[in-house]
Amino acid sequence: MIKISLITPSLNKAPFLEACLRSVLDQAYPALDYGVVDGGSADGSLKIFERYRDSLAFCISEPDQGMYDALVKGFARTTGEIMGYIGADDLHLPWALSVVAEIFERFPDVSWITSLYPVTADAQGRVLRSRTLPLPSANSFWRGGNLPGFSWWSAGWIQQESTFWRRSLWDKVGGIDPTLKLAGDFDLWCRFMKVTEPVGVATPLAAFRRHGNQITGSNGTAYREEALNALLRWGGKPDGRLASRMRESGRRLGLCQKKDFICYDFSVGDWRRSA
Repeated sequence: MIKISLITPSLNKAPFLEACLRSVLDQAYPALDYGVVDGGSADGSLKIFERYRDSLAFCISEPDQGMYDALVKGFARTTGEIMGYIGADDLHLPWALSVVAEIFERFPDVSWITSLYPVTADAQGRVLRSRTLPLPSANSFWRGGNLPGFSWWSAGWIQQESTFWRRSLWDKVGGIDPTLKLAGDFDLWCRFMKVTEPVGVATPLAAFRRHGNQITGSNGTAYREEALNALLRWGGKPDGRLASRMRESGRRLGLCQKKDFICYDFSVGDWRRSA
């Protein structure tokens, strides 16, 4: 089976850590290359890592320069063709890895995918919401269509834990920027989008767990500003309020909705690409 490399960066996330690890490991995906990079936790996380050490490809615990520095360090130790990462306080859904593997094997021309049904869970891991994300396209992305929290209309974030890509794409854009502190994922989507658009998957893959001690929650304004700077740096130009509303109206009427997505077709028992 196609090899999937996953990294979990972590720092003092002991209350959530074991559920995250088990959400990945309990899938029993046979070609999993899963490593954890801890920034030097002092909250009992290392005892949890020790319990799962035999199931992990590696576990590093040492001071680092932040989450994206940890990811660079971790991915350098991996060899899988497919890549992704999941925060220590988030969850994969039980079928995520098998679905991701089947899609990348079935469609060798697809470079990166993201779920069109991102899920949100609470601190206890209960799934409380699943929304529909319009398929991200280069046209809407560069106009601010996936950058919420400003004066223009936005469909919402591309959910990081529900996004996977080929190593060839990662290598082509130079990987993630380790100097960023908050919006390194959005900066990575910008560089991916310069090369090729993502393909949407009509299956939920992961859950963003909402609680009071997460980076994006406690630093929401700073995250949005760093993401906006990334969009501008890579050539984006967000719409004004009126233009963005017109774009959304056109999407709702089906005038500018990108329809390249992958779903499971039960009539033939296989994955089908709409395009």
